[in-house]
Amino acid sequence: MNPAELKMTMNRLFGASDDPVSVYFSPGRVNLIGEHTDYNGGYVFPCALTFGTYLLVRINGSRIVRFATTNFDHRGEVNLNEPFEREGKSWINYPVGVLNEFRKLALEVEGMDLLYSGDIPNGAGLSSSASIEMATAFAMNDLYRFGMDRMSLARLSQRAENLFVGVNCGIMDQFASGLGLKDHALFLNCDTLEYERVPFRLEGMKIVIANTNKRRGLADSKYNERRAQCEAAVEALRRGKSIRNLSDLTMEEFEKHAQLIPDEVVLKRARHVISENSRTLAAVDALNKSDIATFGELMYQSHHSLRDDYEVTGRELDTLVEEAAKIDGTVGSRMTGAGFGGCTVSIVAENAVEDFIRDVGAGYAEKTALQADFYVAEIGDGSKRMEP
Repeated sequence: MNPAELKMTMNRLFGASDDPVSVYFSPGRVNLIGEHTDYNGGYVFPCALTFGTYLLVRINGSRIVRFATTNFDHRGEVNLNEPFEREGKSWINYPVGVLNEFRKLALEVEGMDLLYSGDIPNGAGLSSSASIEMATAFAMNDLYRFGMDRMSLARLSQRAENLFVGVNCGIMDQFASGLGLKDHALFLNCDTLEYERVPFRLEGMKIVIANTNKRRGLADSKYNERRAQCEAAVEALRRGKSIRNLSDLTMEEFEKHAQLIPDEVVLKRARHVISENSRTLAAVDALNKSDIATFGELMYQSHHSLRDDYEVTGRELDTLVEEAAKIDGTVGSRMTGAGFGGCTVSIVAENAVEDFIRDVGAGYAEKTALQADFYVAEIGDGSKRMEP
């Protein structure tokens, strides 16, 4: 990101001005293990990345907030004297939703020009929406001295996505974007919001993200379907044990009461969530012991559970993981995100990364007729103000 170039873009889009510009950044995230557990009150283990969303803010002296991005042609604005309304499926719903949540708390802003610029691959499942929300929330909190801590900003951003955008997401994406720390992963209990920053220094290893480049048309409907199936499992299990969500159960308790779930599909969904919680706990323990081999094996197990029990992978993601496993130097690989496309995350020996990208890419193209994109990722910090 070149701040000088972005300032020129801001002047071109909104008109030239000598007024001061503030610059903010919030990262995307990748979840290392713990998938589809967040909305079940379970454990997740994401980390912030070094790519994300940059936000330039300039007060414009009006009652209008204007929005633009370098990533899309569409621009928009809202009048601060009027109620905020959702604009179809426009990207500006994410920042407007954040402003709307501040408004509910009687925390008002001034007219501003907001320019967003993201380097997260669109549609890759690395949480570009949460990074837009958190960049907005962090910037407003900083500029107007609202005094909210990072966790409160993450929860506000989640509410914006749930209530204004209309996506019933969990807390993980906003949490990782806002509270990330360089060279650390974040172990989060999504029920209590207790968390721990776990050192994740991969000596001689790299995190490689592979994007299937498959259109994820099924993701939203299937996501809602899986949530409903998990809720059905909870209702069935309550006949034998008082629980609030699936993650209240250990694997041993689940096996004891599994016969209470009459629907085989619902049973499989519950088994994934509860076993994934166990794997996440084991993965954090392995990392604390610097046992990367065990961590990698748990990644593979996670993918297999997402494939067989939760059924959210699909041919493209499965192919990437299968091809990754063939490479000497791959420690572990799994899908990450909602599924049905998006990305895999792999831990790969540094001296094998070139072979990994070449051979996994070739094998994937041969089997799917699609070209994967690869990103060698670094673990970075969460939301921050930058020097203009």
